Amino acid sequence: MSDIIQLLPDHIANQIAAGEVIQRPASVVKELLENAIDAGATKIDVNIKDSGKTLIQIVDNGGGMTPSDAVLCFERHATSKVRTADDLFALTTKGFRGEALASIAAIAHVEMKTKQPEDSTGTHITIEGSKVKSNEAVVCPTGTSFEVKNLFYNVPARRNFLKKDSTEFRHIMDEFERIALSHPEIHLTLAHNGTELYNLPSEVLRKRIASILGKGSNDKLVPIDESTDIVELKGYVLKPEHSRKTRGEQYFFVNNRYFKSTYFNHAINKAFDGLVKNDVFPGYFLYLTVNPQKIDVNVHPTKTEIKFEEEKFIYSILVSSIRQALGKYNIAPTLEFEQETSFNIPHSMRSQMPVEPTVKVNEHYNPFHTTGAKTGASSTGRTTDNFSKGITQQGFGNEMPKSEDWQNFYSIEEEEYETQPIEFDLQAESGSSFLIKGNYIITPSKTGLMLIHARRAIEQIVYSEISNSFISNPITSQKLLFPIEKEISKNEKNAWMENNAMLQQLGFESSLEEDKLIVNAVPSVIQEEAISGAIDEIFATIAYQEMEKGDIAHTLIGAIAKSASMKKINLSSDEHVQSLINQLFQCENHMYTPRHKKIIETLSLNELHHKFS
Repeated sequence: MSDIIQLLPDHIANQIAAGEVIQRPASVVKELLENAIDAGATKIDVNIKDSGKTLIQIVDNGGGMTPSDAVLCFERHATSKVRTADDLFALTTKGFRGEALASIAAIAHVEMKTKQPEDSTGTHITIEGSKVKSNEAVVCPTGTSFEVKNLFYNVPARRNFLKKDSTEFRHIMDEFERIALSHPEIHLTLAHNGTELYNLPSEVLRKRIASILGKGSNDKLVPIDESTDIVELKGYVLKPEHSRKTRGEQYFFVNNRYFKSTYFNHAINKAFDGLVKNDVFPGYFLYLTVNPQKIDVNVHPTKTEIKFEEEKFIYSILVSSIRQALGKYNIAPTLEFEQETSFNIPHSMRSQMPVEPTVKVNEHYNPFHTTGAKTGASSTGRTTDNFSKGITQQGFGNEMPKSEDWQNFYSIEEEEYETQPIEFDLQAESGSSFLIKGNYIITPSKTGLMLIHARRAIEQIVYSEISNSFISNPITSQKLLFPIEKEISKNEKNAWMENNAMLQQLGFESSLEEDKLIVNAVPSVIQEEAISGAIDEIFATIAYQEMEKGDIAHTLIGAIAKSASMKKINLSSDEHVQSLINQLFQCENHMYTPRHKKIIETLSLNELHHKFS
């Protein structure tokens, strides 16, 4: 039997190795930026065309390379950072394995110009598929310039798996911003298809963060500064009220290297416990300085996963430092045991005499009165007539309204509603549908009882109506008396511009300034109180998730429907309740909302008998 194991040819081995390091154009940008920083650059220019598929150009003013180093740097495992195995545990540079340039050269057309300060001429090298096509002297400025063209030209399968241009460029921006945040002392620029998006001069960290997030973000930052024998912790967290529904503003750095850590992220969430809702994420920009011998960065090809020798201690330091900072800046509630126990009376009321409160009791109220349901007596002191009057004022008329009229149904938020005690509205006739606390509908079915979540039913009705008509008939817009201004990042601005036509079709009219979104009109189904939340949901979809156009549209419609149904409804009569039920069952999917929340629950006669057995 002949041997079946053989060594791979170099060009195939290089392509396989390149797949581990270079996954997309953003990987090239990351590796070349890190090389420029290691070369001591103080200014780096990044120029991108077609989201990196056509051209990635990075020019730095670093130390450059000698002619021999310029050739050797494209060889696999050629590095100036590691001499012995012990050096792996004392790393202070970005790169060290010598795989980046070799991987890039294996799957692209690469052109490099480099010159050291003391040399009169530099070196110009052209490589295609790991093969050197030319190597000659050239007149060029000090530093290094890389041009990476036609990425994955010889690996068409990998090129076909790249996402759309907007998604790939979003990843490039992510890598650029991480480098910019970890090195505020370096002047960085980023241009895409000839348009300059970032021009970040050398500046202090706080200003660099504000340059990335937007000018108005400076007031949102709470400084963190803690120094121990284990870790030196610096940076900023965003105030709790600026927490968002996405993780886009969460950054960890160790020794100026970006990394991800679910363990440390849990520490941040614990520090903010009780200050933010469960469905939002606090923002942070935290910089750890740790002894390089106590971390291992060589556990992942992209070096974004790092092992810490003393991670449990760092966890505790993160929690305590953030809590202390939030308390110091009066963000978190605190107990002041030394504070004077007298009341803090407002200045305008200090001259007034205190008035003893009085308690009024209805002496004629009898909770066991048999006609209480008819007369309207209740434990809250309200009469059914007064309560019904309030419901009637919120009534619909004789017919259920269209989607643009749904906002007239709403009164209080879901979270507020579901914490209130349940009361029965017994105005409905026997055998018909009726409400529990204005939000849950009970109606008989062939096999027992059916319970319908009215708010979720409206969400599904609005979603179905918009989905079936928005392509041919844009959603009706409602002009805002006072336009909403929202500060946004560059990433969010690009995402909004890319999806602007779809957003206009969905009823949003807006304009964009340098770092600000101005919303002039919104879909008429959204109440004013829910507009801000709806915009946050839109950004969470278009700026921080990878979706196809069709999926984005349906997700945005779901966000609009959710915002339109955030309020409890008041149905003034049994006919209106029945009309709502009929509209729900006309929907293609009447069991679940677009968020996969259950709308209908059934209770069979057997289950009812069992409960009373």
